[in-house]
Amino acid sequence: QVHLVESGGGLVQPGGSLRLSCAASGFTFSSYRMNWYRQAPGKGRELVALITSAGTYINYRDSVKGRFTISRDNAKNTVSLQMNSLKPEDTAVYYCKADNSLREYWGQGTQVTVSS
Repeated sequence: QVHLVESGGGLVQPGGSLRLSCAASGFTFSSYRMNWYRQAPGKGRELVALITSAGTYINYRDSVKGRFTISRDNAKNTVSLQMNSLKPEDTAVYYCKADNSLREYWGQGTQVTVSS
C-alpha cells in the first residue's frame, strides 16, 4: 500500500524557517519525480518545487526561488523542503506528490502558517 506522509509543518513568524519532510513507502521511490504543492485557503493547488528521480533537475516557482530548497534521499525514501525567510503568503497546506508517466500519489498534507 502506498503511503506519503508529510511532517514538519506548524506556526512560524515571518522571516522564520521550517523544514518539511515526506516519507514514502509502498512504491519504488527512486523511480518517481517528487513534488511539493501547496494550497492556500480559497485558492487552487500550486506547484512549489520539484525534483527528478535522480535529483538531476530541480525547479521552483518564482515566488519561492532563493528561499526554498528541495532535496531527496533515495536511500531513505524521503523528500524534504527547507523553507527559509517565510512570508505570510506562504501560509498553506503543503502536499508532497510522487509521479511518473503512469501514476501519481499524494500525501495528506501538512499545515504551514506564517504569522506574527
